Order: sequence, then structure tokens, then C-alpha cells
Amino acid sequence: MAILARWRRGESGFSLIELMLVVGIAGVVTAMAVVQIGSSRQAYKGDAAMRVVLAQFNQARELAITQRRFIRLTFDTTANQLSVVREDTTATTTTLAVLGFEGGAKFTLMTGVPDTPDAFGRTAATSFTSSNGTFPSATGSTNVVKFSPDGTLVDWNGRAANGTIFTGITGTTTSARAVTILGSTGRVRGYRWNGTAWVTV
Repeated sequence: MAILARWRRGESGFSLIELMLVVGIAGVVTAMAVVQIGSSRQAYKGDAAMRVVLAQFNQARELAITQRRFIRLTFDTTANQLSVVREDTTATTTTLAVLGFEGGAKFTLMTGVPDTPDAFGRTAATSFTSSNGTFPSATGSTNVVKFSPDGTLVDWNGRAANGTIFTGITGTTTSARAVTILGSTGRVRGYRWNGTAWVTV
């Protein structure tokens, strides 16, 4: 009899209250995951836009050095596209790439997000300054810079230029990203806004 009672206790399983408690906890954890994924998604889209700019700047610099040509970078802030163009001669050019952003990311300044630690300026989504303090020249464009054959970033007239490209998704400050370029060395650096400060990528 004692063996039979012990066997029946082992077969009893879970009560309805225990099952409902487990289902409730699983529901709360699932809801938290869905909310977290939704906010993380915007941050990933911001990262993707920043990486497009980083990759194109690094590639343009390498092309300028290896091909001994000026390589232009043109920012279309209306269509949110970045073009890479090689200057073959003074009159002819070759378009090497035209890239856009995915997921609603664009060239944009976020309200409440300050300038990067490099402090190159935050006057527009594509903010550049020349070595003489003015940008651009009368013949140039605010949205065009180029790498020279020695790897430095210059403005339309060949003066060294520093600058910052700001990207993100409108209304989502956690998607704010920035790419800074130190003209004299051609150093390119990415930043991610974490809600309180810029963090180097």
C-alpha cells in the first residue's frame, strides 16, 4: 500500500494555479522582449546609416591614394544619398557609387543632441569647415568634399577641411549617429548617441 501511495504522488503533476502562473510569467517576459526589440530596431537602423558613411569615406580615401586622383563625396540631403565620384581630368569624372540609407534613416540633425567630442561644428546635417574658417568657396558646394591623392580631405578649392556627417531617424534620438573627418590626416571616426553622450564606435 505504501508503494502504491508513493507512486500516485509522483503521477500527480502540476496544479492549474501553477500552470497559470508559468503562462503569466512567460507572457510578461514576451511583452518585455517585444518592447525591447522595437526600440533596438531603430538603433540598428541608425548604425546601418552610419556604417554606410564610414565605409564610403574610408573607401574614397583609399581610392584617392591608390589611384592618385581626387575622389569626391557628394551628399544629397533631399534624396538621402551619398555619391562617390572620381575626377579623371579637370573636365571628366566617373561615378563610382551612389548609396542611400535604408529603414527611414537620413542625413539629419537631432534636436537636443549636441556636437560630437571632436567639435567640428553642428550647423547642418553635413557640417564642414575649411582651414580658413569658411566653407564652401564661391565655386564650391556645401555638400561636396573630396579626398586628395595624399589622403587629406579638402574643400572644392583644395583647402584642408574638417567635418561631421549627422544621420538618424527623425523623432528617435537613440538612432542619432555621427561620422567625423579630420581633414589634415583623413582620419574618419564614428560616434553613436546613447541618450546622454556620444560613444566612439
